[in-house]
Amino acid sequence: MQKQYNKKQTELNMKVGQRFPLTIKRLGIDGEGVGYFKRQVVFVRGALPGEEIVCEVTKVHRKFAEGKIRKIRKPSDQRTEAPCVYYDRCGGCQLQHLTYEGQLQEKKDIVRQAFERYTKINLDKLSFGDTVGMEDPWRYRNKSQMQVGNADDSLITGLFQTESHHLIDIEKCIVQHPKTDEVTRTVKKILEELNIPAYNERKRKGIVRTIVTRVGFETGEVQLVLVTATRDLPKADLIVQRVNQRLPFIKSIVQNVNSRKTSVIFGDETRVLDGKEKIRETLGELNFNLSAQAFFQLNPIQTRKLYDLAKEAARLTGQEKVADAYCGVGTIGLWLADGAKELRGVDVTQASIDDARINAEQLGFDHAEFETGKAEDVLPRWAKEGWKPDVLVVDPPRSGLDESLLNTIGRVKPKRLVYVSCNPSTLAKNTNELVQSGYKLDSLQPVDMFPQTAQVECVARFVLQK
Repeated sequence: MQKQYNKKQTELNMKVGQRFPLTIKRLGIDGEGVGYFKRQVVFVRGALPGEEIVCEVTKVHRKFAEGKIRKIRKPSDQRTEAPCVYYDRCGGCQLQHLTYEGQLQEKKDIVRQAFERYTKINLDKLSFGDTVGMEDPWRYRNKSQMQVGNADDSLITGLFQTESHHLIDIEKCIVQHPKTDEVTRTVKKILEELNIPAYNERKRKGIVRTIVTRVGFETGEVQLVLVTATRDLPKADLIVQRVNQRLPFIKSIVQNVNSRKTSVIFGDETRVLDGKEKIRETLGELNFNLSAQAFFQLNPIQTRKLYDLAKEAARLTGQEKVADAYCGVGTIGLWLADGAKELRGVDVTQASIDDARINAEQLGFDHAEFETGKAEDVLPRWAKEGWKPDVLVVDPPRSGLDESLLNTIGRVKPKRLVYVSCNPSTLAKNTNELVQSGYKLDSLQPVDMFPQTAQVECVARFVLQK
């Protein structure tokens, strides 16, 4: 949890088990309710803004406390019953107890809070839209990553309980595409039948760590990835044979080897066990090839809206040179390509660049080039060679833009910057640095890419001041 608190506070006058009435003022960035007891910050999972609760302290930190709801004295009119049977244990969703209308409102407020906390920008004086939501905010995720473990001498697959290493066996996840559930259940049964053991992280023994399934919403193509701790996968041929018999819609069966002691899902080695190396997905009129580790947005329905907003923010006339600094398989850049004079993309992952080049070629975009490397290294070199972007598109990880890339942007100075953010806090912090480099925040549009969770994406447009 990202906690905010008064820096002057040095000690909390609270104890674990202490109970007191608490009014919830807002949602925190991780979806927890935020209240103040004797001017001290308390974070309560499951509490909603406007609610009056009895809180019990569960953890006391140096400058904030965490608590749980003992009683709701005055519930929010936006409170609803969470439909998922795992919701009170699973850490995948945080807001199923909040109506979808309420989620959209609170996500805009989370963005506003971030900018109020980290910047002096008045969002009311620029274009700041309401959160763009979904008509049906369920079954939207095209990729599942279910951990494999043991319980009572049986295999289980699921997600870890919040803030623990306890694996919850999940038969059905109602934010996942139904085929991912079907694949996970069937593959788990096949592994049990063939006595293929789950990997035990503590004992460093066993084989299968994770079952990863990706579904092409539009194409219907499905890829199965078995992440294993060892290169040797016992009875691999039998596994493939039974998967093909029971799940004939799977087009690609892949093994990824991850022998490291890490929470990162994928290792460095990937090999195809059967079928194609990549599956296809369609966004609008564009087709994309996706290898096992290629980044692709998890909500294809909202992705089209997100990319349309990015294209609108870019304000292309057909004469601009466009650079995509975190291009992945080329999705955002290629979405903008028909409005650009030239397109260049850069990404650190070679497999993604390979896919991007193939995607551009198949789409007929001969004015698009992609290169492997760090944007902060490649952009200055392009500039030295005489190629400077008029429009720069960035879609960084939750950590935001690092200092070296921010410095590079300040030197290269594209006329417009389109920032696609998955973390309002780092976007707000980066906004301060971009303003110091001569940019003005012109518009800000929240997008709900992950309904039922506390995450919110934003498309921000920055304009270089003359």
